[in-house]
Amino acid sequence: TMNHLFRLSAGLLRSGTAGLYRRGPVPEGHVSLVVARLFSSEPENSELGQLIKKDKVVVFIKGTPAQPMCGFSNAVVQILRMHGVDDYASYNVLEDQDLRQGVKNFSNWPTIPQVYFNGEFVGGCDILLQMHQNGDLVEELKKLGIHSALLDANKDEQKK
Repeated sequence: TMNHLFRLSAGLLRSGTAGLYRRGPVPEGHVSLVVARLFSSEPENSELGQLIKKDKVVVFIKGTPAQPMCGFSNAVVQILRMHGVDDYASYNVLEDQDLRQGVKNFSNWPTIPQVYFNGEFVGGCDILLQMHQNGDLVEELKKLGIHSALLDANKDEQKK
């Protein structure tokens, strides 16, 4: 299923020592990459590891939530806003080129924005949009103890 593919790919892309889980066999090339990242002792990795674990929801975007500087960053901000997620950490990669490249290396994901839930890499704009569209985002937020505002909006619509 699509959900299984998402979780498998997210598991392969996830970084840090917070626990790598897999369903089924992992292609050989990915194991060495994951192991290399798990045992990396670069200060940048430990600092980023601490940064992504400080809040339930962490985003690395171009600009700020109030003023996103690219369409993809804006889409991530708008999706979170639709779900009523206002309390999250946001880091502007345009202010710090080391952070911009560092987070790409850390997650092994080549683009910004990047979204993390509970210290775990979720993906970029495309993944978050897909999760929003198929309902997975509501479920993932629930696991974080965040009630999606879309659930309330749906109840209001059903009453009419």
